[in-house]
Amino acid sequence: MWLNALGGKSLFKKRHPDIGARPGTLVISADASSPRIHVMHFTPEELKEADVADTDQLHAAHDPNTTTWVDVQGFGDEKLIRRIAERFSIHPLAIEDIVNVPQRPKAETYDDQILIIVRMVNSIGQADVDIEQVSIILGKNYVLTFQERYGDVLDPVRRRIRSGKGPIRTEGPDYVAYAIFDTIVDAYYPVLEQIGNYLEDLETTVIEQPTPRLLKNLNHVKNRLINLRRAIWPQRQVANSLARDEHPLIDPNVRVYLRDTYDHCVQSAEVVEMYREMVTGLMNMYLASVGNRQNEIMKVLTITAAIFIPLTFMAGIYGMNFDYMPELHVPWAYPVIWTTMFLVAGGMLFYFYRKGWIWNRDDDENIPGKDDDP
Repeated sequence: MWLNALGGKSLFKKRHPDIGARPGTLVISADASSPRIHVMHFTPEELKEADVADTDQLHAAHDPNTTTWVDVQGFGDEKLIRRIAERFSIHPLAIEDIVNVPQRPKAETYDDQILIIVRMVNSIGQADVDIEQVSIILGKNYVLTFQERYGDVLDPVRRRIRSGKGPIRTEGPDYVAYAIFDTIVDAYYPVLEQIGNYLEDLETTVIEQPTPRLLKNLNHVKNRLINLRRAIWPQRQVANSLARDEHPLIDPNVRVYLRDTYDHCVQSAEVVEMYREMVTGLMNMYLASVGNRQNEIMKVLTITAAIFIPLTFMAGIYGMNFDYMPELHVPWAYPVIWTTMFLVAGGMLFYFYRKGWIWNRDDDENIPGKDDDP
């Protein structure tokens, strides 16, 4: 199972066996894709690459003179998955962690194998991400990768193997496992960059045109970042343990490269934290902007009411039905009362203007640090 972030609801739920089920029980989704197996056998001088349909075609994977990468995409055939596990003597608990996704990123040792579980992230929109578990089995002369769906970010690794350039075909399976792990981690950067660009656009919108939909978008990004944090944060420990702990399957020279992968994990995790703080700041800015708008509306209504209070008072006095009101029979009473009302209203507007309550007359002067005109 993976995280589908297209909707507002998280689908990041773990499949697990029934309570009391024996260890190694596999739970495969009814709509799981049929397995596709892609194999690359190579030496420094030669490469053989093929799509295979069954484990009988994987005999070359145990040739000590070659390095083999077996990539399995899709868990729809439990029998085939179990045959692969038997072919490579994968521990039942390891194959359970591989199939019953998602598991927490981790690195575990089983006899002469290392199981590495990591998270692969793909962008499917400005702020939407697709997170899928990738499981790596490192053996003496082979690497196995498992994922539930078709498609991945590992084409750069395949191209490096096909080109024969660099150390990937000479260093052994531990270097191939490192290259896979490192490529998955490096794929976080474009996703995070896209989210960062989206946040910059939202920041401009918060300042210029805050709307309720904007708050919904900010909350959506916040949820996506929480899911990214859950995916990326534990992988620091995975990379660190692989880089620091000695293991016969990992050459000390490869551990040096894994330290670089650890640094990339830390950088990605820090970027996610920075974006989370940025979203929180934008949400606070939005709420402050909405509050300021409401205050401006209340100020306009209050000023309008304040201007009309004395005018209403005067109109109320001369609207009373008394017989003896001296001004009622004065020829100029009507224009005088209008003039008085205009003067009162104008005087109040001038007073509000002098106080800076309307028309923002002192905006430039109130900017901190602004130099005075000579």
